[in-house]
Amino acid sequence: MLKFPKLFFQSGGDADAFESRIRPDMEQRRYLRSCVKKIETHLKPRISLATKTVLGMDRSVTPRFRTQGSWSYDTCVVPAMMPPQEMDWDYGVYLPVTVWEENGPPHDMAKAYFVLVEQLLEELCDKEEWELLPGKATCIRIQVASWAHIDVPLYAAPVEEFEKITESVALAALAKAHAAYDSVSMESIDFAEAIEIRQQWEDLDSVVMATRKGEWKPSDPEVVANWFTDRFEEHGPQLRRVCRCLKAWRDYQWQQGGPSSVSIMIAVAQGFEPRAGRDDRALEDAARRLSRAFLGEIREPGIDDGLEDFNRLQEADREAAAQRFGQLAAQLFQARESALHEKEVVVARLRQQFGERLPMDSTRVEFDCDPDAIRSTPASRVVAPVIPSTKAG
Repeated sequence: MLKFPKLFFQSGGDADAFESRIRPDMEQRRYLRSCVKKIETHLKPRISLATKTVLGMDRSVTPRFRTQGSWSYDTCVVPAMMPPQEMDWDYGVYLPVTVWEENGPPHDMAKAYFVLVEQLLEELCDKEEWELLPGKATCIRIQVASWAHIDVPLYAAPVEEFEKITESVALAALAKAHAAYDSVSMESIDFAEAIEIRQQWEDLDSVVMATRKGEWKPSDPEVVANWFTDRFEEHGPQLRRVCRCLKAWRDYQWQQGGPSSVSIMIAVAQGFEPRAGRDDRALEDAARRLSRAFLGEIREPGIDDGLEDFNRLQEADREAAAQRFGQLAAQLFQARESALHEKEVVVARLRQQFGERLPMDSTRVEFDCDPDAIRSTPASRVVAPVIPSTKAG
Protein backbone atom coordinates (compact mmCIF):
# COMPACT_ATOMS: atom_id res chain seq x y z
CA MET A 1 0.00 0.00 0.00
CA LEU A 2 1.07 3.57 -0.68
CA LYS A 3 0.53 7.00 0.81
CA PHE A 4 1.01 10.33 -0.92
CA PRO A 5 -0.12 13.26 1.27
CA LYS A 6 3.11 15.06 0.35
CA LEU A 7 1.84 15.46 -3.20
CA PHE A 8 -0.87 17.74 -1.77
CA PHE A 9 0.62 19.37 1.31
CA GLN A 10 3.71 19.45 3.49
CA SER A 11 4.10 21.44 6.65
CA GLY A 12 6.68 24.18 6.61
CA GLY A 13 5.48 25.93 3.48
CA ASP A 14 6.40 23.52 0.67
CA ALA A 15 6.06 25.67 -2.43
CA ASP A 16 5.93 22.69 -4.81
CA ALA A 17 3.04 20.82 -3.19
CA PHE A 18 -0.32 21.01 -4.99
CA GLU A 19 -2.00 23.00 -2.22
CA SER A 20 0.69 25.68 -2.45
CA ARG A 21 0.61 25.86 -6.23
CA ILE A 22 -3.14 26.49 -6.40
CA ARG A 23 -3.16 29.41 -3.95
CA PRO A 24 -2.95 33.01 -5.20
CA ASP A 25 0.58 34.36 -5.17
CA MET A 26 1.61 37.59 -3.47
CA GLU A 27 1.51 39.65 -6.66
CA GLN A 28 -2.07 38.55 -7.37
CA ARG A 29 -3.12 39.22 -3.77
CA ARG A 30 -1.59 42.67 -3.72
CA TYR A 31 -3.06 43.68 -7.05
CA LEU A 32 -6.61 42.62 -6.14
CA ARG A 33 -6.25 44.18 -2.70
CA SER A 34 -5.25 47.47 -4.34
CA CYS A 35 -8.27 47.26 -6.64
CA VAL A 36 -10.80 46.85 -3.83
CA LYS A 37 -9.19 49.71 -1.90
CA LYS A 38 -9.56 51.94 -4.96
CA ILE A 39 -13.22 50.93 -5.18
CA GLU A 40 -13.78 51.77 -1.52
CA THR A 41 -11.90 55.07 -1.73
CA HIS A 42 -13.90 56.11 -4.78
CA LEU A 43 -17.34 55.03 -3.55
CA LYS A 44 -17.34 55.96 0.13
CA PRO A 45 -17.47 59.79 -0.09
CA ARG A 46 -19.61 59.84 -3.24
CA ILE A 47 -22.27 57.48 -1.87
CA SER A 48 -22.30 59.44 1.38
CA LEU A 49 -22.98 62.69 -0.50
CA ALA A 50 -25.72 61.06 -2.57
CA THR A 51 -27.64 59.47 0.30
CA LYS A 52 -29.74 62.64 0.69
CA THR A 53 -29.73 64.08 -2.82
CA VAL A 54 -30.18 60.84 -4.80
CA LEU A 55 -31.46 58.19 -2.39
CA GLY A 56 -33.82 60.52 -0.52
CA MET A 57 -32.56 59.75 2.98
CA ASP A 58 -33.19 62.27 5.77
CA ARG A 59 -29.48 62.61 6.54
CA SER A 60 -26.13 61.63 5.06
CA VAL A 61 -24.72 58.25 6.10
CA THR A 62 -21.43 56.54 5.29
CA PRO A 63 -21.40 53.11 3.63
CA ARG A 64 -19.23 50.27 4.86
CA PHE A 65 -17.40 47.68 2.79
CA ARG A 66 -16.62 44.05 3.32
CA THR A 67 -14.74 41.28 1.56
CA GLN A 68 -16.97 38.23 1.19
CA GLY A 69 -16.86 34.71 -0.19
CA SER A 70 -13.71 32.65 -0.66
CA TRP A 71 -11.35 35.54 0.12
CA SER A 72 -13.01 36.08 3.50
CA TYR A 73 -12.53 32.49 4.69
CA ASP A 74 -9.30 31.87 2.76
CA THR A 75 -10.37 29.18 0.30
CA CYS A 76 -9.66 31.11 -2.90
CA VAL A 77 -7.69 29.18 -5.52
CA VAL A 78 -6.11 30.11 -8.83
CA PRO A 79 -8.24 28.55 -11.61
CA ALA A 80 -6.68 25.77 -13.64
CA MET A 81 -7.49 27.36 -17.00
CA MET A 82 -7.05 31.14 -17.29
CA PRO A 83 -8.73 32.07 -19.61
CA PRO A 84 -11.63 31.38 -19.74
CA GLN A 85 -11.67 30.85 -15.97
CA GLU A 86 -10.97 33.86 -13.74
CA MET A 87 -10.24 34.68 -10.14
CA ASP A 88 -12.94 36.69 -8.44
CA TRP A 89 -13.21 38.86 -5.35
CA ASP A 90 -16.59 39.69 -3.78
CA TYR A 91 -16.61 43.14 -2.20
CA GLY A 92 -19.93 44.09 -0.64
CA VAL A 93 -21.17 47.64 -0.10
CA TYR A 94 -23.33 48.01 3.03
CA LEU A 95 -25.52 51.07 3.37
CA PRO A 96 -27.02 52.02 6.75
CA VAL A 97 -30.59 53.09 6.02
CA THR A 98 -32.41 55.52 8.28
CA VAL A 99 -35.94 54.62 7.13
CA TRP A 100 -36.88 50.95 7.31
CA GLU A 101 -40.25 49.68 6.12
CA GLU A 102 -41.79 46.28 6.82
CA ASN A 103 -39.82 44.40 4.14
CA GLY A 104 -36.79 46.65 3.91
CA PRO A 105 -35.90 50.19 2.86
CA PRO A 106 -38.27 52.20 0.68
CA HIS A 107 -38.94 50.30 -2.55
CA ASP A 108 -37.77 53.05 -4.91
CA MET A 109 -34.40 53.21 -3.17
CA ALA A 110 -33.29 49.78 -4.48
CA LYS A 111 -33.21 50.83 -8.13
CA ALA A 112 -31.72 54.25 -7.34
CA TYR A 113 -29.03 52.62 -5.17
CA PHE A 114 -28.05 50.18 -7.93
CA VAL A 115 -27.98 52.83 -10.65
CA LEU A 116 -26.02 55.23 -8.45
CA VAL A 117 -23.24 52.78 -7.61
CA GLU A 118 -23.01 51.47 -11.17
CA GLN A 119 -22.58 55.00 -12.50
CA LEU A 120 -19.94 55.77 -9.90
CA LEU A 121 -18.06 52.58 -10.74
CA GLU A 122 -18.23 53.40 -14.44
CA GLU A 123 -16.35 56.62 -13.68
CA LEU A 124 -13.71 54.66 -11.80
CA CYS A 125 -13.39 52.13 -14.61
CA ASP A 126 -12.74 54.89 -17.12
CA LYS A 127 -10.01 56.25 -14.88
CA GLU A 128 -8.35 52.90 -14.16
CA GLU A 129 -8.90 51.43 -17.64
CA TRP A 130 -11.01 48.63 -16.20
CA GLU A 131 -14.13 47.30 -17.89
CA LEU A 132 -17.61 47.49 -16.36
CA LEU A 133 -19.54 44.35 -17.34
CA PRO A 134 -23.30 45.08 -17.45
CA GLY A 135 -26.13 42.65 -16.97
CA LYS A 136 -25.45 40.92 -13.65
CA ALA A 137 -28.73 40.76 -11.75
CA THR A 138 -27.43 40.79 -8.18
CA CYS A 139 -24.12 42.65 -8.36
CA ILE A 140 -21.94 44.98 -10.41
CA ARG A 141 -19.01 43.21 -12.05
CA ILE A 142 -15.72 44.92 -12.89
CA GLN A 143 -13.05 43.29 -15.07
CA VAL A 144 -9.84 44.48 -13.45
CA ALA A 145 -7.47 42.17 -15.36
CA SER A 146 -7.63 39.50 -18.04
CA TRP A 147 -7.46 36.94 -15.24
CA ALA A 148 -9.68 38.51 -12.56
CA HIS A 149 -12.89 40.38 -11.84
CA ILE A 150 -14.45 41.98 -8.77
CA ASP A 151 -18.14 41.59 -7.97
CA VAL A 152 -19.76 44.40 -6.00
CA PRO A 153 -23.11 43.40 -4.41
CA LEU A 154 -25.14 46.15 -2.73
CA TYR A 155 -26.69 45.67 0.71
CA ALA A 156 -28.70 47.72 3.18
CA ALA A 157 -29.43 47.34 6.89
CA PRO A 158 -31.04 49.53 9.58
CA VAL A 159 -28.75 52.34 10.68
CA GLU A 160 -29.27 51.43 14.35
CA GLU A 161 -27.63 48.04 13.77
CA PHE A 162 -24.61 49.58 12.07
CA GLU A 163 -23.88 51.61 15.17
CA LYS A 164 -23.30 48.38 17.11
CA ILE A 165 -20.47 47.25 14.86
CA THR A 166 -16.99 47.54 16.37
CA GLU A 167 -13.59 46.45 15.17
CA SER A 168 -12.86 43.05 16.73
CA VAL A 169 -9.87 41.27 15.19
CA ALA A 170 -6.67 42.93 14.05
CA LEU A 171 -5.02 41.76 10.83
CA ALA A 172 -1.87 40.69 12.64
CA ALA A 173 -3.78 38.32 14.89
CA LEU A 174 -5.71 36.92 11.93
CA ALA A 175 -2.53 36.33 9.96
CA LYS A 176 -0.94 34.64 12.95
CA ALA A 177 -3.91 32.31 13.33
CA HIS A 178 -3.85 31.30 9.67
CA ALA A 179 -0.09 30.80 9.72
CA ALA A 180 -0.40 28.50 12.73
CA TYR A 181 -3.22 26.56 11.06
CA ASP A 182 -1.40 25.94 7.81
CA SER A 183 2.10 25.68 9.32
CA VAL A 184 3.54 28.32 7.01
CA SER A 185 5.75 31.25 7.81
CA MET A 186 4.40 34.75 8.23
CA GLU A 187 6.69 35.86 5.43
CA SER A 188 5.25 33.45 2.86
CA ILE A 189 1.63 34.65 3.11
CA ASP A 190 0.89 38.29 3.76
CA PHE A 191 -2.72 38.14 4.88
CA ALA A 192 -2.66 41.84 5.58
CA GLU A 193 -2.70 42.34 1.80
CA ALA A 194 -5.68 40.05 1.21
CA ILE A 195 -8.07 39.96 4.14
CA GLU A 196 -10.19 42.75 5.58
CA ILE A 197 -10.30 43.47 9.29
CA ARG A 198 -13.15 41.36 10.58
CA GLN A 199 -15.99 43.10 12.32
CA GLN A 200 -18.87 41.99 14.47
CA TRP A 201 -21.33 41.82 11.61
CA GLU A 202 -23.46 39.32 13.48
CA ASP A 203 -25.35 42.33 14.88
CA LEU A 204 -26.85 42.97 11.43
CA ASP A 205 -30.12 41.04 11.65
CA SER A 206 -32.03 42.60 8.74
CA VAL A 207 -29.74 42.59 5.72
CA VAL A 208 -31.30 42.98 2.25
CA MET A 209 -29.66 43.15 -1.17
CA ALA A 210 -30.55 45.54 -3.99
CA THR A 211 -31.04 43.99 -7.44
CA ARG A 212 -30.79 45.45 -10.91
CA LYS A 213 -34.56 45.16 -11.28
CA GLY A 214 -35.08 47.43 -8.29
CA GLU A 215 -36.00 44.81 -5.70
CA TRP A 216 -34.85 44.18 -2.15
CA LYS A 217 -33.95 40.53 -1.55
CA PRO A 218 -33.22 39.09 1.92
CA SER A 219 -29.55 38.11 1.76
CA ASP A 220 -26.96 37.81 4.50
CA PRO A 221 -23.62 36.36 3.34
CA GLU A 222 -22.42 36.50 6.93
CA VAL A 223 -24.61 33.49 7.78
CA VAL A 224 -22.70 31.30 5.32
CA ALA A 225 -19.34 32.76 6.39
CA ASN A 226 -20.06 32.11 10.07
CA TRP A 227 -21.07 28.52 9.36
CA PHE A 228 -17.83 27.86 7.47
CA THR A 229 -15.78 29.56 10.19
CA ASP A 230 -17.35 27.29 12.80
CA ARG A 231 -16.57 24.19 10.71
CA PHE A 232 -12.95 25.27 10.16
CA GLU A 233 -12.53 25.83 13.89
CA GLU A 234 -14.13 22.46 14.61
CA HIS A 235 -12.08 20.37 12.17
CA GLY A 236 -8.86 22.34 11.82
CA PRO A 237 -6.82 23.41 8.79
CA GLN A 238 -7.16 20.14 6.89
CA LEU A 239 -10.79 20.93 6.04
CA ARG A 240 -9.76 24.23 4.45
CA ARG A 241 -7.03 22.48 2.44
CA VAL A 242 -9.39 19.77 1.21
CA CYS A 243 -11.87 22.43 0.10
CA ARG A 244 -9.16 24.25 -1.82
CA CYS A 245 -7.93 21.06 -3.49
CA LEU A 246 -11.43 20.00 -4.56
CA LYS A 247 -12.17 23.47 -5.94
CA ALA A 248 -8.94 23.29 -7.97
CA TRP A 249 -9.86 19.76 -9.10
CA ARG A 250 -13.29 21.08 -10.19
CA ASP A 251 -11.65 23.83 -12.26
CA TYR A 252 -9.49 21.24 -14.02
CA GLN A 253 -12.40 18.87 -14.68
CA TRP A 254 -14.85 21.55 -15.84
CA GLN A 255 -13.48 24.32 -18.04
CA GLN A 256 -16.87 25.98 -17.60
CA GLY A 257 -19.74 25.23 -15.24
CA GLY A 258 -19.63 22.35 -12.79
CA PRO A 259 -20.57 22.33 -9.10
CA SER A 260 -20.37 25.70 -7.33
CA SER A 261 -17.64 26.32 -4.80
CA VAL A 262 -20.18 26.85 -2.02
CA SER A 263 -21.93 23.55 -2.74
CA ILE A 264 -18.63 21.65 -2.73
CA MET A 265 -17.52 23.23 0.54
CA ILE A 266 -20.83 22.63 2.31
CA ALA A 267 -20.97 19.00 1.20
CA VAL A 268 -17.36 18.43 2.29
CA ALA A 269 -17.81 20.10 5.69
CA GLN A 270 -21.07 18.33 6.55
CA GLY A 271 -19.47 14.93 6.97
CA PHE A 272 -15.81 15.79 7.36
CA GLU A 273 -13.58 13.55 9.46
CA PRO A 274 -9.99 14.75 9.86
CA ARG A 275 -7.16 12.38 8.89
CA ALA A 276 -4.09 13.52 10.78
CA GLY A 277 -1.18 13.91 8.37
CA ARG A 278 -3.13 12.26 5.56
CA ASP A 279 -4.61 14.81 3.18
CA ASP A 280 -4.72 12.04 0.55
CA ARG A 281 -7.12 9.99 2.71
CA ALA A 282 -9.17 13.07 3.62
CA LEU A 283 -9.55 13.90 -0.09
CA GLU A 284 -10.60 10.34 -0.88
CA ASP A 285 -13.19 10.34 1.90
CA ALA A 286 -14.57 13.70 0.77
CA ALA A 287 -14.77 12.68 -2.89
CA ARG A 288 -16.67 9.53 -1.96
CA ARG A 289 -19.18 11.52 0.11
CA LEU A 290 -19.63 14.08 -2.66
CA SER A 291 -20.32 11.32 -5.20
CA ARG A 292 -23.47 10.64 -3.19
CA ALA A 293 -24.29 14.19 -2.10
CA PHE A 294 -24.45 15.65 -5.62
CA LEU A 295 -27.10 13.16 -6.72
CA GLY A 296 -29.64 15.08 -4.66
CA GLU A 297 -30.22 18.30 -2.79
CA ILE A 298 -27.54 19.90 -0.63
CA ARG A 299 -29.14 21.70 2.29
CA GLU A 300 -27.73 22.83 5.63
CA PRO A 301 -29.97 23.57 8.64
CA GLY A 302 -27.26 25.85 10.03
CA ILE A 303 -27.61 28.09 6.98
CA ASP A 304 -31.02 29.66 6.42
CA ASP A 305 -32.67 26.78 8.34
CA GLY A 306 -31.97 24.47 5.41
CA LEU A 307 -34.41 26.26 3.11
CA GLU A 308 -31.93 26.73 0.25
CA ASP A 309 -30.74 23.92 -2.03
CA PHE A 310 -27.11 24.76 -2.77
CA ASN A 311 -26.90 22.08 -5.46
CA ARG A 312 -28.05 24.20 -8.40
CA LEU A 313 -27.07 21.68 -11.07
CA GLN A 314 -29.76 20.25 -13.33
CA GLU A 315 -30.56 16.55 -12.92
CA ALA A 316 -28.31 15.35 -15.76
CA ASP A 317 -25.48 17.55 -14.53
CA ARG A 318 -25.95 16.23 -11.00
CA GLU A 319 -25.45 12.69 -12.24
CA ALA A 320 -22.37 13.71 -14.22
CA ALA A 321 -20.88 15.51 -11.21
CA ALA A 322 -21.57 12.57 -8.90
CA GLN A 323 -19.90 10.26 -11.40
CA ARG A 324 -16.77 12.42 -11.61
CA PHE A 325 -16.50 12.63 -7.82
CA GLY A 326 -16.85 8.85 -7.74
CA GLN A 327 -14.09 8.46 -10.31
CA LEU A 328 -11.83 10.69 -8.25
CA ALA A 329 -12.45 8.62 -5.11
CA ALA A 330 -11.77 5.43 -7.06
CA GLN A 331 -8.51 6.79 -8.48
CA LEU A 332 -7.29 7.85 -5.03
CA PHE A 333 -8.21 4.45 -3.61
CA GLN A 334 -6.50 2.56 -6.45
CA ALA A 335 -3.42 4.72 -6.01
CA ARG A 336 -3.23 3.75 -2.34
CA GLU A 337 -3.61 0.07 -3.26
CA SER A 338 -0.72 0.18 -5.73
CA ALA A 339 2.69 -1.39 -5.21
CA LEU A 340 5.83 0.59 -4.41
CA HIS A 341 7.32 0.03 -7.88
CA GLU A 342 4.26 1.70 -9.41
CA LYS A 343 4.94 5.14 -7.89
CA GLU A 344 5.49 6.84 -11.25
CA VAL A 345 2.26 5.39 -12.62
CA VAL A 346 0.38 6.58 -9.51
CA VAL A 347 1.59 10.15 -9.97
CA ALA A 348 0.74 10.12 -13.68
CA ARG A 349 -2.80 8.91 -13.00
CA LEU A 350 -3.39 11.44 -10.25
CA ARG A 351 -2.21 14.23 -12.56
CA GLN A 352 -4.97 13.17 -14.96
CA GLN A 353 -7.39 14.08 -12.17
CA PHE A 354 -5.76 17.23 -10.75
CA GLY A 355 -3.74 18.55 -13.67
CA GLU A 356 -0.13 19.54 -14.14
CA ARG A 357 -0.01 21.56 -10.93
CA LEU A 358 0.17 18.29 -9.01
CA PRO A 359 3.95 17.77 -8.71
CA MET A 360 5.49 15.19 -11.03
CA ASP A 361 7.57 13.85 -8.17
CA SER A 362 7.35 10.16 -7.29
CA THR A 363 9.59 10.67 -4.23
CA ARG A 364 6.51 12.13 -2.55
CA VAL A 365 4.84 8.71 -2.81
CA GLU A 366 5.84 6.40 0.02
CA PHE A 367 5.12 2.94 1.37
CA ASP A 368 2.27 3.00 3.86
CA CYS A 369 3.05 0.89 6.89
CA ASP A 370 0.18 2.32 8.95
CA PRO A 371 -1.49 -0.60 10.79
CA ASP A 372 -4.89 1.09 10.45
CA ALA A 373 -4.53 1.21 6.68
CA ILE A 374 -3.55 -2.44 6.57
CA ARG A 375 -6.50 -3.43 8.73
CA SER A 376 -8.87 -1.46 6.51
CA THR A 377 -7.80 -3.38 3.40
CA PRO A 378 -10.36 -6.08 2.48
CA ALA A 379 -9.09 -9.59 3.05
CA SER A 380 -8.44 -11.68 -0.06
CA ARG A 381 -8.73 -15.43 -0.42
CA VAL A 382 -5.41 -17.27 -0.37
CA VAL A 383 -5.13 -20.51 -2.35
CA ALA A 384 -4.19 -23.42 -0.08
CA PRO A 385 -0.75 -24.88 -0.84
CA VAL A 386 -0.54 -28.30 -2.45
CA ILE A 387 0.88 -30.84 0.02
CA PRO A 388 2.20 -33.96 -1.68
CA SER A 389 1.33 -37.31 -0.17
CA THR A 390 4.08 -38.94 1.84
CA LYS A 391 4.70 -42.48 2.95
CA ALA A 392 5.87 -43.14 6.44
CA GLY A 393 8.29 -45.93 7.17
